[in-house]
Amino acid sequence: MKLKPLNNNVIVKASSKEELTKSGIVLPDTIDKEKPEQGEVVAVGPGKLLESGSRSEMSVKIGNKVVFKKYSPDDIKINGEEYLVISENDILAIIE
Repeated sequence: MKLKPLNNNVIVKASSKEELTKSGIVLPDTIDKEKPEQGEVVAVGPGKLLESGSRSEMSVKIGNKVVFKKYSPDDIKINGEEYLVISENDILAIIE
């Protein structure tokens, strides 16, 4: 199934937040159950519809790694995969 977001929404696959302690122990992202703040863009909507009838250009593209507001995304699950739906306005930065 292919996801096609509407308007200025973006579909993001969350990055895992495994951390390595000084002693070499891996702490998985499930340790604190916090929502992710980074991910990779997997689908981009056509842009927000402007009053003129045209659409604004999206500033993120498929494959971009992004940082977003912690509690803004909506969680969805499609075919066993978890994704986040985020408004482009809630994306803070592109990681280069």
